[in-house]
Amino acid sequence: MELKQKIEELLNNNATEFEISKTIKEYIKNYFKTLDELFSKTQGKDFLVKHTKYIDLIITSIYKVAIRKMFGLYVPMSNSIPITLVALGSYGREQMAPYSDIDLMIVYEDIEGYNVKALIEKILYIIWDTKLKLGHRVHKLDELKEVSKKDNTIKTAILESRYICGSKYLWFKIENELNKIRQDNPKEFIFQKIKEADRRREKYPISMEPNIKEGVGSLRDANLLYWIGNVLYGIDSLKNLTGKVFSDDEYKEFRIALEWLFKIRVALHLVAKKKEDRLLLQYIPDVAKRLSIKSKNEKKAQQIVVSRTLQALYIIDSFSQIFLKKMIRKLLFTPKNYSVLKKSRIYKNIYFCDNKLYSSFFIKNIAIKDFLTILNLVEFNDFDPSFIYYSKQVKYSKNLDKKSKILVKKLFFKKNLYPVLELLYKSGLLHIVIPPLKKVMFLPQFDGYHNFPVDIHSIYSIQNLENIKDNFLLKLFNKLSKDEKALLKLATLLHDAGKGRIQDHSEVGAKLLKVFAQKLGFDDELVNIGFTLIKYHTLMTNTAYNEDIYNEKTLFNFTAKLKSPKILDMLYILTYADVNSVGKDIYNSYSANLLFELYSLAKETFEKKEILEESAKRVKKEESLKRNQRFKELPKSLQKRILSIESNLFFIKHKTNEIIDISKYAYNTKKYSYKINNEKYLIIEIIRKVPLNLGYLLGKLSSMDVASMEVFKLFDDLKYFKIEFLEKIDDENIPFIKKIIEDSFDMNKKIKLKKPQIKKEEIKIDCDHSKTYASMFLNTKNQKGLLAFIAALFDQYGIDIATAKVHTIKNRAKDLFLIEKNGNFCNNKENIIKILTDGKS
Repeated sequence: MELKQKIEELLNNNATEFEISKTIKEYIKNYFKTLDELFSKTQGKDFLVKHTKYIDLIITSIYKVAIRKMFGLYVPMSNSIPITLVALGSYGREQMAPYSDIDLMIVYEDIEGYNVKALIEKILYIIWDTKLKLGHRVHKLDELKEVSKKDNTIKTAILESRYICGSKYLWFKIENELNKIRQDNPKEFIFQKIKEADRRREKYPISMEPNIKEGVGSLRDANLLYWIGNVLYGIDSLKNLTGKVFSDDEYKEFRIALEWLFKIRVALHLVAKKKEDRLLLQYIPDVAKRLSIKSKNEKKAQQIVVSRTLQALYIIDSFSQIFLKKMIRKLLFTPKNYSVLKKSRIYKNIYFCDNKLYSSFFIKNIAIKDFLTILNLVEFNDFDPSFIYYSKQVKYSKNLDKKSKILVKKLFFKKNLYPVLELLYKSGLLHIVIPPLKKVMFLPQFDGYHNFPVDIHSIYSIQNLENIKDNFLLKLFNKLSKDEKALLKLATLLHDAGKGRIQDHSEVGAKLLKVFAQKLGFDDELVNIGFTLIKYHTLMTNTAYNEDIYNEKTLFNFTAKLKSPKILDMLYILTYADVNSVGKDIYNSYSANLLFELYSLAKETFEKKEILEESAKRVKKEESLKRNQRFKELPKSLQKRILSIESNLFFIKHKTNEIIDISKYAYNTKKYSYKINNEKYLIIEIIRKVPLNLGYLLGKLSSMDVASMEVFKLFDDLKYFKIEFLEKIDDENIPFIKKIIEDSFDMNKKIKLKKPQIKKEEIKIDCDHSKTYASMFLNTKNQKGLLAFIAALFDQYGIDIATAKVHTIKNRAKDLFLIEKNGNFCNNKENIIKILTDGKS
């Protein structure tokens, strides 16, 4: 049964006001259950209008109930009762979302013979009993103008009045009062609303969780434009200003963006089942489903929702800022301004005053070369909305010509690049002037870390680069040449340009920079620096936050990727700019100290070129591994273990597939395992977790010449040994070799070894090889039992070989041992040399 009929039936049966309220409450409850279905059929403004009409029906029904209860069978004509119910705010504009408060104003005249106040109370009590969320005002007609003077918020609400029900005679009088209110000190009202908007926009900036109602480019900015248009022109819709203030195409683009925000806001309310105007990450999946976004997968659909929302906010922000200024410019004009502007003219119809760019609103078809020339004329810090409008008139082709590219490059040499980028962004030219940014425009970041979409984050990175607050970093930046500063700005701007792709964004971004920097004419050395900076732009934070920066392997792997102290300096500055642009307080004293400590430690490693070269070679091998399909198919845990192997030599010595084979073999080793290869010559490979009596093993095999030996620490306390001999053995002797290997895991086994002949000058020991390792290099005549003797001596002193590279060339043994600094080697250095050279300790 229709609500009207049900209420009529209840009234005829003398139902109490409470019973009627209860019935209306039930209808409202059932109506809200149907909103999801209604939204699936109709969205945007159409949905809001339908929802508003339903609320109008409820309010009108309550008004009739109150009238009937007051007058019984003697109800006068509605126009005769001096009460009018008026919708305000979003309810008045027919833009009220499902869970928004219902802004209602009751206007009355105190006419003798009508108990008006009692009637108003009855209306309100019935509404309250239905549990509708009501925000209400009650005013006498002659109070309206005075009330509007007290508070701009009240004046704004009253200006949006819409008749719901009650006396139409009184409504005509209300409209007359509204006209008087509009004409009452409009200039003061407008400027107060603009200041109010500035505070609001500062409070709710663009972010990854934008406020659809109050933020930058939100519904409130669109409302502001309407309020000012209403006061200045008396319009009841912004559309009335097409052809006067803006074109049909400009309004159409704005209206499409507004329609999207209407959809998003309603979807948010329905998903949250409450008043919620922030596009919070937790709601995005359900919002995407309700909007039936067509996409290959859910994640992509969610990205589309946020991206379109960010774009809609951008369009509304640009439209409202430009045409707000255009509407109020007459209010700002004073005769003395003309002479000031005339003196500040820098280009045809372009003015530069107080570090700010201005323009006429009556310019069309600007060539991009002229536009870029203007941007390079002065160092500006700000720009007027009129200049944004000027920028939007720029005409361009798909590809910039040679002269334009020269002008674009010149921008990166400006002291203040940030205002230029902000202008390009607001005028829709950023991806035209900087094509590598095209795919990251309005691109959201769902990582729970970045507070801003990629384009905004990238622009803020330049702002922080040009406003370094850390004195040490500022000195580093000031030491850079002009070309290096320009290149660093380009790398900083493009550091996230590769996001939104399947491939790693650092790799993509590095390639994008390389191509673009070459087109702009940067020399090859700078281009390669930029390539490295973007490829490793997350390296410094990842290393500082996630790894042991006091570990030597960590440091050398870090610096090996950067290649030079200069690139380290530039990466440190880029990292500062990047982290500061993520969000508030992300760059704090803790993170600053951690990054500085990493920078300081890394700077020292460049002095050790030999180890650094090893680390660089290792980095190349690691990159080759990561691309290898066999490596990708390994369990993630094993991949991490392989990359954690400390020895650079292990990576340098072995091919990619050899590294994988050895690591897989080790991964499945419990205590020890070994392999014997006797095809061309004898090769023994051992992987052990339990101790190996290396001196005994080599001693038992000392009758054969060792061609080379490798010893490498792997992972999980596993160690890898590979011993290659110069000869092949008879196959019947292989069981004998196996027996020797098995016995070598008995640490009590002893063997008498002949002392080799070694001269003092043939031994070089460096206890400062690195923070972790000492080294011993041996270059002596090859002798049977040489390695066995050294291994046994090391066992005697409890010396742990981390890496050994032993090989024989032209009857010379050239052996390198990297030895862990546990105090046993360097503290006994003199004794070890003595034993090896004269046999006495």
